[in-house]
Amino acid sequence: MSNMGLAVLGFALISPLPAQQQAGELDARQQIQLKLAREVYKQIVTNSNYGVFDDIHFGLKGDTIILRGQASRPILKSTIENTVKKIEGVSKVENEIAVLPLSPNDDRLRVAVYASIYSFPMLQKYTSNRAGFTGMTVARRAGGITNDPPIGYHAIHIIVQNGNVRLVGVVDNEADSNVAEIRANTVSGVFSVDNDIQVAKPPQK
Repeated sequence: MSNMGLAVLGFALISPLPAQQQAGELDARQQIQLKLAREVYKQIVTNSNYGVFDDIHFGLKGDTIILRGQASRPILKSTIENTVKKIEGVSKVENEIAVLPLSPNDDRLRVAVYASIYSFPMLQKYTSNRAGFTGMTVARRAGGITNDPPIGYHAIHIIVQNGNVRLVGVVDNEADSNVAEIRANTVSGVFSVDNDIQVAKPPQK
């Protein structure tokens, strides 16, 4: 969601207004951009093809939407673009989403890293898929886990490319972030782990 705030701020900075213009007009434009950003975000996270092995984000440039990130399947790149194009107020979509290469080894690592993270009791609160998901049950999915990813909510997304793992998402505290990184690092065959998980700020008293 940070891209949304930057986009709105950028809009304000690159669109100078006459000195005598009322601040209310700028606020109205900001509200339009914020509304647009929220709708784009909604279309991404509610896309049926968007899952735990994908990381999609976006930027706003006026009424142009710039899609970025990594998709584990080509269908996600195309369906997100098609749904975002239909949003009222969007004039153009620049689709810069990268589709991850097809790799049986990466598919195996997705199975193993997913099982390692989400089978750990301390981290099970970050998924709605708590029905005893083990590496064996995942591995037996027809077509591999990339083509048949786990359903449900996952706060930690697992991006695998050429044996390298990147963790993204939001957790409650630094300890949970560190544990997720450790669990990913214990998987045999993983070359490296980049921990890009964000820690949620505690509520203000």
